[in-house]
Amino acid sequence: MLTSVTAGPYTVRGVSVGGVYTSIQVPELGVLFDAGISPRSFGAIDTILLSHGHADHIGALPALLGIRGLHGKTKPPRVVMPAEIVDDLTAALGFLTKLQRWPLEIEAFGMSPGDELALRPDLVVRAVRTFHPVPSLAYLLVRRVAKLRPELHGLAGPEIAARKRSGEDITEIEERIEVAYATDTLVSVLDHSPELLKARVLIMECTFLDDRKSLEAARAGCHIHLDEVIERAERFENEHVVLMHTSQLYRTDEVAGILDRRVPAALRRRIIPFVPADGHWPG
Repeated sequence: MLTSVTAGPYTVRGVSVGGVYTSIQVPELGVLFDAGISPRSFGAIDTILLSHGHADHIGALPALLGIRGLHGKTKPPRVVMPAEIVDDLTAALGFLTKLQRWPLEIEAFGMSPGDELALRPDLVVRAVRTFHPVPSLAYLLVRRVAKLRPELHGLAGPEIAARKRSGEDITEIEERIEVAYATDTLVSVLDHSPELLKARVLIMECTFLDDRKSLEAARAGCHIHLDEVIERAERFENEHVVLMHTSQLYRTDEVAGILDRRVPAALRRRIIPFVPADGHWPG
């Protein structure tokens, strides 16, 4: 049922069908993007990043919280979301707790564009504005690595150690955007936040792939069309681009062929379509 692809050092695993359900795990970073479906293997994840409040992206969160109880997870998961939906989501979980008669609790973090939250000492999540009819966010997972300051390169170890003991700051922090996630948005998110195009791995929606859905209709629903990706082909600096949230207008076995025919070769080599290998959309 779950689709799994490899993008550089990362596994991208889950389900994404445009308008139906999206939930994607990157286990190496310990995060789950969205909760539109609740496979039992996702119950162990402690950090969930919600892009927006539509049911196909958060509707399975209560079930996922229930599954965590079966996993023996007693601490509420950290759930990051647009700040505007925190109150409504926590209230909804409160009502569902009464039905469940089991605490469906989360540690809620509301974010606005530009906000950051430390997930671990070397990793932060940064919120990016997206463009959808409801409050919505993209996310950057940024690794911060301490590196020796360039002017100290070539110095002997004892001298560097002496400078450190004297209180000198011998390192500088280098930021590397490891993974970016953007879904349910106008393509203008790439123009307003070009850092998405610099992430090592970009996981982004591309709901419509050809003229079975017009560009105008895609934009009316605030979704990305492959035409718009092709227009920006030379701007993608990512090592890998995982295209997800594909519409059921397309058979799973035709997606790769459409990309082969339409996408410039330099970009196509880096694109990984996130579609099931068994030839069927899940469910």
